[in-house]
Amino acid sequence: MKRLMVVYGTRPEAIKMAPVIEALHRSPHFEPTVTVTAQHRELLDQVHSLFGIRPDHDLDILRKHQTLSDITVRVLNGLCPLLRSERPDAVLVQGDTTTVFAGALAAFYHRIPIVHLEAGLRTDDRYAPFPEEINRRLATQLATLHLAPTPHARDNLIRDGVAPSSVVVTGNTVIDALHWAVERKAHYEDLALADLDDTARQVLLVTAHRRESWGSGMESVGGALADLARAEPELLIVFPLHPNPVVRAAILPQVGHIENVRLTEPLAYGAFARLMNRSHLILTDSGGLQEEGPGLGKPVLVMRDTTERPEAVEAGTSRLVGTDRDHIVKQVRELLHDREAYASMARAVNPFGDGRAAERVVRAIGHWMGLCGRPDEFGTASAPEPAGVENGLAAQHAPLDAPEGVVVDEEHDDVRVAHGGGDVDEFDPARTGQ
Repeated sequence: MKRLMVVYGTRPEAIKMAPVIEALHRSPHFEPTVTVTAQHRELLDQVHSLFGIRPDHDLDILRKHQTLSDITVRVLNGLCPLLRSERPDAVLVQGDTTTVFAGALAAFYHRIPIVHLEAGLRTDDRYAPFPEEINRRLATQLATLHLAPTPHARDNLIRDGVAPSSVVVTGNTVIDALHWAVERKAHYEDLALADLDDTARQVLLVTAHRRESWGSGMESVGGALADLARAEPELLIVFPLHPNPVVRAAILPQVGHIENVRLTEPLAYGAFARLMNRSHLILTDSGGLQEEGPGLGKPVLVMRDTTERPEAVEAGTSRLVGTDRDHIVKQVRELLHDREAYASMARAVNPFGDGRAAERVVRAIGHWMGLCGRPDEFGTASAPEPAGVENGLAAQHAPLDAPEGVVVDEEHDDVRVAHGGGDVDEFDPARTGQ
């Protein structure tokens, strides 16, 4: 059996890893271990409880007022000794958080092959989203096997110079997790949501947290919600608020006193999945909700100017609306009153997954290691085996037996970390994630 170390640190990563961890435990080919950096402590514990995950190692890096550089240093310092002692055959990371970048870098330092799940997302703007765009690009440079969620993501990787034989299109595992969570109909712990299933009023679900929207952009979002609430008194606007004071300062003064706006604290994932399923329409700047909304037939309006998930826009399941106050109001009201426009988005085919991504992920890793056949890929016809490539995927040039690696000299390395600021890294506690 091959030893596979699964590394993650945030709630979105945990949700997307959960179906994979379960599938790895079922597989006769793998002995998985779960290592969490705990970049988000409380939110991570909620997901572990929901999905029954028991981490084998917890680096517990979360500190108050941590910066992105703090996270990177703590992940490297925590993970490197663990990799030397555990000697896994490969390390699996997911997405584009700072844990992903630092985890992949630590594995690379020890010459341990890296499998990157949800590989190939791109905006082609290094500062939007920040720091995710650079994190995932660096992970691509470090990874050996690239598991792309969609054919478009695969094409991005090939454009960036990744060998096609090292890429497998699996679909996104968040759809697997979402279907599982919705079926369980988790309890609403927040009293503001207690009557949602007893009313016929339409629900607009809102989340907002992106750094690039802080300031005037977030102020504009708050103003748009106030305008919508007054123009549509029968509409219920439900907004699980990000805990960051910058976000709250922009939103609370504008909508906190309005009757048909329900502001809640961040929700556990099970309750949030239930809320998504109950909603009529989603307004968000979250990356993950662009994937999950179509999985439930919910149109998604994206308060960003760019997206690393253009498949949703092309399929018609989402629209980019930016943060202009009047434009947000116009777009939401159109979907509330134009049944044909709403139906065209709600009925569009979900481009992100079919609920079988986790089994493709496990089979792709097994095939890469020479343990089983190649999986059928999501969103593509079964491709023939590439000529001249062992097992249909790029052969491994580094040994799967990890050497001792590069020891980080914690006492002498000149690492200076700023302790100002309040960055909490890529974090949407209202939902899975981002």
